[in-house]
Amino acid sequence: MFVVIAGGGRTGTQLAQLLLEENHEVRVIEQRKDILARLHRELPTEVIFEGNASELEVLGNAGASEAEVVVACTASDEDNLVICYSARKQYNVRRTIARINDPRNAWLFDEKFCVDVALNASAVIASLIVEEMSLGDMMTLLKLRRGDYSLVEEKIPAGANAVGIALKDLGLREECVIAAIIRDGKVILPSGMTSFEVGDEVLAVTNRAGADHLRKLFSPVEKIAE
Repeated sequence: MFVVIAGGGRTGTQLAQLLLEENHEVRVIEQRKDILARLHRELPTEVIFEGNASELEVLGNAGASEAEVVVACTASDEDNLVICYSARKQYNVRRTIARINDPRNAWLFDEKFCVDVALNASAVIASLIVEEMSLGDMMTLLKLRRGDYSLVEEKIPAGANAVGIALKDLGLREECVIAAIIRDGKVILPSGMTSFEVGDEVLAVTNRAGADHLRKLFSPVEKIAE
């Protein structure tokens, strides 16, 4: 995959490093002299393009016309919108991803400016904090991009309500799907007759309401009674 990254800050640099490790072709556009000096220490020289990514010529020189994805992660929301719009309208880039710096500008990042995916770091971090506060020991492994569903994991302790009960009899909410059980190092694909044992690591796809219900089922009886 050929990816053009606009912005060589820490986010852009780390993204470039991850993509290069996976053998993708990457170009990073940056104009700040101090950031460029750091980039040349952390990335291969041929990856780095100096200039303002919001300028059509610079975006084109970095290879936008051949890019499959353009990621706009500069410190300016205005520039990120211009970059995504130019990438689509001028260079027919199939997929654009933009970073939102100020949550108050989030409403601008949509199809009008040719933004396919808008990443609001402040909102993501805030929602994860709230989720961790509400889910206790349950771990969120992955936030699904569409909707409010997540892949979560929890280990069943001794005394949990769910121990010894068949999956079909647990009364799970329809928003919660048990994807797998890891038991003694082996992965079990559960059926309705599968029952839980102490120490099982359960993977589930669920929304917030389903996760709350699952947490109660997997908590020790005395913990629920408090």
